[in-house]
Amino acid sequence: MLNAIKNELLLRKHEINNEKINTIYFGGGTPSLLSLDEINSLFEVIYNNFSVIDNPEITLEANPDDLSEDKIKELASSRINRLSIGIQSFFDDDLKFMNRAHTAIESKKCLSIATKYFKNITIDLIYGIPNMANDKWLSNLRQAFDFGVPHISSYALTVEEKTVLHNFITKGKVPDLNEELALEHFNILVSETEKQGFIQYEISNFGDPNYFSKHNTSYWLGENYLGVGPSAHSFNGKQRSWNVSNNIKYIKALTENELPLKIETLSKNERYNEFIMTGLRTIWGVSLAKVENDFGEDYLNKLLRNTKQFISKGVLEISSENCLITTQKGKFLADGIASNLFVV
Repeated sequence: MLNAIKNELLLRKHEINNEKINTIYFGGGTPSLLSLDEINSLFEVIYNNFSVIDNPEITLEANPDDLSEDKIKELASSRINRLSIGIQSFFDDDLKFMNRAHTAIESKKCLSIATKYFKNITIDLIYGIPNMANDKWLSNLRQAFDFGVPHISSYALTVEEKTVLHNFITKGKVPDLNEELALEHFNILVSETEKQGFIQYEISNFGDPNYFSKHNTSYWLGENYLGVGPSAHSFNGKQRSWNVSNNIKYIKALTENELPLKIETLSKNERYNEFIMTGLRTIWGVSLAKVENDFGEDYLNKLLRNTKQFISKGVLEISSENCLITTQKGKFLADGIASNLFVV
């Protein structure tokens, strides 16, 4: 697998066109299983074949049960300077409900060690879990704050079809998701993170101003990115590509110097819709000048017409920088609002 990933990097380096690499992200799957030598071997290929800025943000995703003290020390000795830890909850019953492998004790132990070696840490927390009282959700947040983590990504629980949770809900063994409860938790999340000086710079992301995720921000601002490995997605501004998800097929193709990917060229409408959707999720909003410049006056006029109803409801507004932004009242509804502004 490592050799295949290295070969893909080599075969696709021309796609970067000498652009500077600002961020590197080890995610998807369990990259924490890599040894220090394996991680460094990937860095060697990247740094020998791409132009990387002097101080890039380099993130590694991991679960608490993968982060022993020795592993954290090992990662800290590498080029990795940011950890994304899938805490999800500080309560065992929640973790069991979500079928997580780690325990609350492992979460706390992991964070107590990680914060000694890394300043830049983000954790994931899930809200909207059925029967989770507001006090319990508040306790989750306060435990995160007590560890001093400078960034939290927090998402409402969702149920995917054909999962154990979906099966339990269908059979009535556990209650269905409650959107009103999720909204209550969301409002608590916004209020409590604000008290900590965090900024909600994207609907689900809250951070100290010095610790916003540079990598994820590049997605939301529509910048180009190269995704390497099975299932990885890439974007060059006009096209999306994605690798085959099957590991064996992925390795076989790269062994034969073939790229195991499919490419989709986005239509003008698709690029516009994505620009609207991602922009409304961020504090920067949708630049009306950029809409006119990149898509034309007709798109701008249609957008202005369609937003009138949402501005009158107080869920959208136009900022002093001439950007369409979501108000605090509208943030929880941002995706639904965006879909109503799409051009089809």
